[in-house]
Amino acid sequence: MVPPPRQSVYRTKAYRVRQRSLIALAGLALLLTGYGLGRWQDTPAPSAAALPVPVAPSSVSPPPGPASEPPEPTVYPALQAEAADGTMGTEAQPTEDEGGGQNVGWIANGDQLRFDDVDFGPVAATKLDVRVASDAEGGRMEIRLDGADQAPIGTLNVTRTGGWQKWRTDQVDITPTTGNHTVFLVFVRGDGAEFVNLNWLQFVH
Repeated sequence: MVPPPRQSVYRTKAYRVRQRSLIALAGLALLLTGYGLGRWQDTPAPSAAALPVPVAPSSVSPPPGPASEPPEPTVYPALQAEAADGTMGTEAQPTEDEGGGQNVGWIANGDQLRFDDVDFGPVAATKLDVRVASDAEGGRMEIRLDGADQAPIGTLNVTRTGGWQKWRTDQVDITPTTGNHTVFLVFVRGDGAEFVNLNWLQFVH
């Protein structure tokens, strides 16, 4: 009968088996770790296109301010003929027109009236209302600016109203006019006869 091996022999074999198992496990662990590192290195880095790009806030223009108000048309006062700043060849007389007062009469070829510092404002005047009376046909009144020798900006052709104190308001188209000017009324007729009386005039838009 073979005697059983000693306890120390079994312990030594078991120790060697455990040691080999541990070495094998360690090798497997190193292998797995290396494989994992290789896979991590092979993974492509995210491209720049894939990264979110910060977007700057869009610049928003401030809302436009309120539009500037258009200029207010000037309300023109009536210019009384007898109150002209300068006259040539005319005379004032009591008028029978509504409102009373005076008118300018005995107007003939070459006579003039002048009105200084007439403010037309920023919105152009385009017409002139003229209060006239006449018992004659023919002749004209020319409206000129800043000189009696300037080109007319408008012309009133005189026609009979029915008498020297029969009053009528006639309207004349004028060249659109703004700013401050001296206004001349120049009376023109082919002969020396008196042909019109004038009470007042008023520019309008």
